[in-house]
Amino acid sequence: MASATVPLLDDDTIPFGEEDEMRDPSKASQKYTHPYVTFFHLFFRGASIVIYMFCGWFSDSFITSFVFVVLFLSADFWTVKNISGRLLVGLRWWNYVDDDGKSHWVFESRNSPSYQSRINKHEQRIFWLGLILCPFFWGLFFLMALFGLKFKWLLLVMIAIALNAANLYGYIKCNYGASKDLNSAATDFMKTQLFKNAFDIMTKPNTAAPPTNVRPTGVV
Repeated sequence: MASATVPLLDDDTIPFGEEDEMRDPSKASQKYTHPYVTFFHLFFRGASIVIYMFCGWFSDSFITSFVFVVLFLSADFWTVKNISGRLLVGLRWWNYVDDDGKSHWVFESRNSPSYQSRINKHEQRIFWLGLILCPFFWGLFFLMALFGLKFKWLLLVMIAIALNAANLYGYIKCNYGASKDLNSAATDFMKTQLFKNAFDIMTKPNTAAPPTNVRPTGVV
């Protein structure tokens, strides 16, 4: 392997960007083309938050709670990094070490119009919402643990923030280019989402029923 070239991943059975060729054509018209991937994209990260919040109801052991939360966080990190990002939004980030021992980070995006047109918009929205909202919850837990002087839980929250932030950082870099600064990429992303939501609100048809008790003008 030449150090100047990007190697193929060892588990890259299906080349990146060719996943749709393995898809069942009968599912193309469904609302969710990857329902199981979408479910597990939210399940692992949601479960880790729920376990963290309510683990005290089922066990007084910090070690047991710590292990279960870390297991779900690890499963979430692997799933989001290797499966859901690739299938739901056509993005992938990974790392390799060349022959000289130098580490390289690779941020890939299938942003061609033909590929983007095949991405399910519902799944794309769920992917980004799950990716962005969960770090905010862990940030809130961080503040609660910090001001509550719960330092052992603070360690667990910091692990969760690190794993969630790694995927968020990687996919923002994939989506907006590896050469762009993260601050400007995050700003562009938030602007895009705000404009998209505002446009959806303005173009949403009014489904409210017309009033039935309005009298015609001039009628007493």
